[in-house]
Amino acid sequence: MDFSVKPVLTGDRTVLRPFTEADAEQMWEIVNDPEVERFTGSPGRELTPELLRTWYGSRGAQPDRLDLAVTDPADGGLLGEVVLHAWEPESRTCTFRTLIGARGRGRGVGTEATRLIVGYGFEELGLHRIQLDAYADNHRALRVYEKVGFVVEGIRREAEWRDGAWVDEVLMAVLDHQWAAHRGHPRTDGTRPEAGVTAR
Repeated sequence: MDFSVKPVLTGDRTVLRPFTEADAEQMWEIVNDPEVERFTGSPGRELTPELLRTWYGSRGAQPDRLDLAVTDPADGGLLGEVVLHAWEPESRTCTFRTLIGARGRGRGVGTEATRLIVGYGFEELGLHRIQLDAYADNHRALRVYEKVGFVVEGIRREAEWRDGAWVDEVLMAVLDHQWAAHRGHPRTDGTRPEAGVTAR
């Protein structure tokens, strides 16, 4: 598995590209956005601009994970990130995570960015399984993941104490053969692909 190649993935609403150290300033604003802070959980250490410069400056050299910047094709502005990490060679599995700042929300950017990197994971990297977990009250993200083809596999009940209440975590995944069938566009309206044809 070769994660050392950091591709540029182009869609209609976003372009995914490798990170550089220069992205740290915009990412500092994004990670301090209240909604991002609420739904990404604790980073495990205090974030500083210097730490982000080191982090994003080193993403291009990581051989076992893929971190890509989500950018606006109109002006190149940074909107967030998508990541495939926690690579498990035996099962050809990666964990997916994303965060999108305020400027990129409500525009279909997160959905397209997710489709682009997940498609790359299956079609170019040869992954078998891509999994994620999300807070149960992160309704925007859960809608995106379902729309792209992730399937709920379970719930970690009351997994974390946040904002004065216990919060569940939703576990989701998509498999390579599922992706091959729908390529990020599963039928979620209950109809079959051949809907409109009279069944006999």
